[in-house]
Amino acid sequence: MTRNSWLWLVVLLMAAALAVTFISNPKYPVPRPENTPEATPFGWTAQLGLVAGDGVQGLRDGPVLQARFADPYGVAVDGDGTLYIADAGENNLIRKIGVGGTITTLAGSVEGFADGVGSAAAFHTPSGLACDAAGNIYVADTGNHAIRKISPQGVVTTLAGNGTAGFRDGLGSQAQFNGPIGVAVDATGNVYVADTYNDSIRVIRADGHVITLAGAEQPGYQDGPAIAARFDTPTALAVDALGNVWIADTRNNAIRKLTPSGEVSTLVSALPGEMSAVRRPLSLAVTRDGLLYVGEMARGRILQLSRGGQWHVLTGGIRGQQLSRPSGLAINAAGALYAADATSYRIHKISPLAGDAAPSLATVGPAADHPLPDTAGRWPLRPQDGWHEVVGTLGEVRGNYQGENRDHLHSGLDIRGDVGAEVLAIADAKVSSPSGTWGTGEQGEGIALDSISYIHMRVGRTARGAAIDPQRFHMLRDDAGALERVRVQRGTRFKVGDVLGTLNGLAHVHLSVGVNGFERNAVALGFKDYADRYPPRIDSIRLVDVSQQPLQKKQKGRLLVPRDLTRVQILVEAWDQVDRNLPRRRLGLHALGYQILGSDGTPLPGYETPRMNIEFNRMPADIDAVKIAYGPDSGVTAHGSAMTRFQYVATNTVRDGAVATGFWEPSELPAGDYTVRITAKDYSGNVAQARRDLLLTLQ
Repeated sequence: MTRNSWLWLVVLLMAAALAVTFISNPKYPVPRPENTPEATPFGWTAQLGLVAGDGVQGLRDGPVLQARFADPYGVAVDGDGTLYIADAGENNLIRKIGVGGTITTLAGSVEGFADGVGSAAAFHTPSGLACDAAGNIYVADTGNHAIRKISPQGVVTTLAGNGTAGFRDGLGSQAQFNGPIGVAVDATGNVYVADTYNDSIRVIRADGHVITLAGAEQPGYQDGPAIAARFDTPTALAVDALGNVWIADTRNNAIRKLTPSGEVSTLVSALPGEMSAVRRPLSLAVTRDGLLYVGEMARGRILQLSRGGQWHVLTGGIRGQQLSRPSGLAINAAGALYAADATSYRIHKISPLAGDAAPSLATVGPAADHPLPDTAGRWPLRPQDGWHEVVGTLGEVRGNYQGENRDHLHSGLDIRGDVGAEVLAIADAKVSSPSGTWGTGEQGEGIALDSISYIHMRVGRTARGAAIDPQRFHMLRDDAGALERVRVQRGTRFKVGDVLGTLNGLAHVHLSVGVNGFERNAVALGFKDYADRYPPRIDSIRLVDVSQQPLQKKQKGRLLVPRDLTRVQILVEAWDQVDRNLPRRRLGLHALGYQILGSDGTPLPGYETPRMNIEFNRMPADIDAVKIAYGPDSGVTAHGSAMTRFQYVATNTVRDGAVATGFWEPSELPAGDYTVRITAKDYSGNVAQARRDLLLTLQ
């Protein structure tokens, strides 16, 4: 190399170094080409806001915050910002929120299958929605096994499918689907379908032909060429700018990708027992630059996923603000994210929070005054109008079979019955979940009919394993013929008294009212001949220090408490019974609180009424709530404890779905004699009178 060549090389290297310095220096930002949108940030802090719905199930158009929905499942946004909502349940409508902020009904009437304009059209459990560039709306009409199209003029037509479940490619009405739930459309007009109960991904070409892209007529999990790929209950799709189809593979706990060349791969998945990765993904949306948003059915979170598989929690989880069932996601032209919370009957908007401010709490979940299902006092066992023994209540401590005595809070009401007894529906209901059964063959097997879950049973089977109703309970078997799962499709209807299955070896049916994280006390359903005239019983009241060591030193019958002791907690062991319980039966309390009384027996300022920190009126979503509500000596015999014990931490808060750790600080009071008085209540309002006081002396 000549001397001049060396000089030129040095000059080029110096120029390159200067360019790198210039580009990387924030003082000298590189300008974006004009009209180029900014890249979507990853890991942003989210502010959840309420767009529409008052949290009460029903039907009401008008101002957005007064509107009511029955099952607002899918959402889509068109180019001018109009938000469309597939409102299933008893409504079976397509509704919209215009830029003026008023909800109106676009199409639909009674549950049925009819094309036409506006109310002349009919749907059966509409689910996913998608918009194309021309303003057409595509509807996954789940109960009609069809894909519908709504023109900008409001004309509803059937794009593909004929109202009969099946698995067949072909032109328009010659094709068949089986409960399609997800739908997406690309820039060229191809409409992609998550054919949920065929466990496959289909496409409707611009010429109207339906072609199967990947999957087969049975569930599985397999990456690779499309012809060999397998899915399990895919429920949502999104198409990115490169033509990749992203898939919420719900029962596989995975986000999958189908490339234009026909290769299927997994971006992210969760192994059994994992708490961090995606669980039961239900909804999807993709940004213009390829980032994904995912709504989870299992935990009510909204996640952001990078193209490399990194995930970030936007709402829910440790950040709070869990949704009950984020069934639909949509992004508008400005990049704003909308979420349909189907079982809270609300629509939310999720926006980036500017600066370092903490997100404010939004209104989430069903409204507190949302009516309970009309059960007319029926029990889930025969006789439906006669008494049965209650053996478990909402909020009780439960362990697991791996030695943990405080694993979770009991989420419903347990009603004793004989093994093999038929479990019966207590209200008319429609299955709203895409995956409404779980745990086949396990002790926790169950089924959810709208807002009521029936658990600890053989779903759809007799005591000997025979199918009860193959039209509604679909038995999925492996290659050897063994039962793998019982599938009940979204949109399936049940009537009062219909047989849902038979009790398994736990010999009770567990009734849960409300979805995960928003369960309500099933006693409020008002069972015929149920009565509770027995007040709760308090066995002991203890004070423990910050290391959980009990204070034990006494003088003249009073517990001695040093005033300089900090972070004291009050532990109360108490239990309850209802009328006609077996003598050995112990049930948990409904509510517990405490007061501090002076030496003359009157409540101190701030304690005029009991501090009812614990009230199991609604289940908290926090997985650690059980260890906030209960002390370490709690446990039930079913999970290995020597006896059933409910040791409540009265200074902690578990009520209204919220949890918090709390303490009593003796230093806040002068030395002297005091009384800690406990208020222990059951759901019927009975209050413990005996052994409710702990006498103490602060010194």
